[in-house]
Amino acid sequence: MYDQTRAQQPADSVTGSAGRRTPGPEPLLPSDERAKLALRLQQALNNFADSPRQSLEEAEGAFDEAVAHLTNTLAERRRALHEGWQDHDPETQSDALRLALREYREITQRLLRV
Repeated sequence: MYDQTRAQQPADSVTGSAGRRTPGPEPLLPSDERAKLALRLQQALNNFADSPRQSLEEAEGAFDEAVAHLTNTLAERRRALHEGWQDHDPETQSDALRLALREYREITQRLLRV
């Protein structure tokens, strides 16, 4: 079975210049939401033998909720990123632009791995 929680967890930590571990990117879904959705899906799987249609409806609902949360999270991150670089002068703010580009890359790469 596919492990949804692993796919949604942040990338492995990166070692900083001082040898300290720095946290990876923030998760696309908060851990409490991931746990709640995983529980709903597990209940749907457990109840399938007794009520297949209800189990499928529950699984579909968990899927729809996960997609909605993910879509909202990504839209908010995109909005914040866009606002962060949109009005900057490219020549004087190259570091801010480079950081924004890195964040776009990280989020997009995470999406491509899902």
